[in-house]
Amino acid sequence: MAQKEKPAAATEAKSSAKAAVKPRTPADRPIMPTDFSISLKASGGTDQMLRNPRTERIQSMRGYEDHYVDIIDWIVRITHRCWEEKDIGYIYSTYRHNAIVYDDYGLQYGRDKIVADTVHTINAFPDIRLFADEIIWAGDDEKGFHTSHRTVIAGTNTGYSKYGPPTGRRVLCWCIANCSSLENEMFAEWVIYDTASMIHQLGFDLREMARKFGNEMDSGAFHGARAGEAERQAGQDRPQYLLPSNASGFDVEEFIRRIYHNIWNRRCLADVRLSHHPSLQFIGSTGRSIQGRGDYQSFILSILAMFPDLAMRVDEVYWMGNDDDGYLVSVRWNIQGTHKGNGIYGEPTNRPISMWGITQHQIVDGKIEAEWMLFNEFVVMQQIFRD
Repeated sequence: MAQKEKPAAATEAKSSAKAAVKPRTPADRPIMPTDFSISLKASGGTDQMLRNPRTERIQSMRGYEDHYVDIIDWIVRITHRCWEEKDIGYIYSTYRHNAIVYDDYGLQYGRDKIVADTVHTINAFPDIRLFADEIIWAGDDEKGFHTSHRTVIAGTNTGYSKYGPPTGRRVLCWCIANCSSLENEMFAEWVIYDTASMIHQLGFDLREMARKFGNEMDSGAFHGARAGEAERQAGQDRPQYLLPSNASGFDVEEFIRRIYHNIWNRRCLADVRLSHHPSLQFIGSTGRSIQGRGDYQSFILSILAMFPDLAMRVDEVYWMGNDDDGYLVSVRWNIQGTHKGNGIYGEPTNRPISMWGITQHQIVDGKIEAEWMLFNEFVVMQQIFRD
């Protein structure tokens, strides 16, 4: 008996689903550094870079100010100058006038908004310090550099902020800023702060604060009332299970997009044992700290249980390193889902949520040994708790 042909629509749907997780070809990717010769560690760390800055340029940086020697040096020193030296006006020299910035709350447009937000934060924490923990970079001075800057922020709340009057409390939280720059100017930035942790450390009721801010924000900030469903498969088709590529060698982007899809969209949590090291170290938003694959699987389960229709999409991947020394990888992603299950956010509200974040991975011998995940948890809570 002749085999029936699959309907064209089904074939197209599968092709579309496959394209959504298909890695870019090497020709479409930015240049990825194949070693760590230009890195935070190779530079001797932040203190060395600030106290004894190098003078000889070691990387082509067309259009950047002459006293910066490489892209890591540029990121560390402009951050220090704007924030810790309080030369906030230097933002006008290092951001385009029409720069786009996505933060916890959504899209911010133009550098004047960046200046205003910096003034607000430094006023609230005048003794603020930013400690560079890691910087992953890719790209070049022709098409643009991409940097993923993981930072620990410390400061004492002695000034007014949008959260309330000074509390006198000291906070310690972290953020990751993914920036794209060209010719000494940032033109795009995705920055995520551990805002929920900061508000908790300030002594405020996190849920009440989320309700207050959620009620004050326009519904458009949460992308409106979503119609339809979060798409992780085409129609009634099952989510694909992606197999490793047949290509020789370790392809970082193929690996990342495959495991994100299989674990989060296909719900194959058993794949954690294939992709992560048994002694995995995980640091996440709002004080989450996990050791080992079992607890990591439980963390993913807790998210899936609260948002059972969750769909994950990887938006950006870049990395540095090689097979022998390992890789440092930056992944920017977003999630759509509906709060239909029980969990840390209380009883189900059936409200649609939008969540986005940045994760940095340390990969050794083809497995993830360490992972730092930061997502806009305070805004997720606003979407759930608003009246």
